[in-house]
Amino acid sequence: MSQSLQERFAPRGACFGCGPANADGLRIRSFVQGDEVVCTWQPKTMHEAFPGMLNGGIVGALLDCHCNWTAAHALMQKLGGAAPPCTVTAEYAIKLRRPTPTAGPVLLRAKVVELGDDRARIAGTLEADGKVCATCDGLFVAVKEGHPAFHRW
Repeated sequence: MSQSLQERFAPRGACFGCGPANADGLRIRSFVQGDEVVCTWQPKTMHEAFPGMLNGGIVGALLDCHCNWTAAHALMQKLGGAAPPCTVTAEYAIKLRRPTPTAGPVLLRAKVVELGDDRARIAGTLEADGKVCATCDGLFVAVKEGHPAFHRW
């Protein structure tokens, strides 16, 4: 099995959403696939807002982390680096379009909308049962030395 962006570039990452080393986290695994980054993730009962439906905060965390990794990868590619810069969420907006069922996996997709030298605007979706349940528009910025997240991966 191939390594996700998180496993390859931040194996000791403790982030609740995407940290491979956080045993209690969501542990999403994002993979580059053509011009987008994708992730298939299986919810558990503990992630539900009510029986059979995913909590909206979990939806937000999934899209935030997945879109952040999409930005980090895009900036790495643009800058020709061997590793992605540490990026943080500057802003993001989630639209919950319909309840997200937890009976099966959810699919996260993200694409670069705009790419600068140190930031990327990303559009993301969360799908379940072949339907878009939530969308995300976010701005993610590479941090500089002195920022608390600078050496996090």
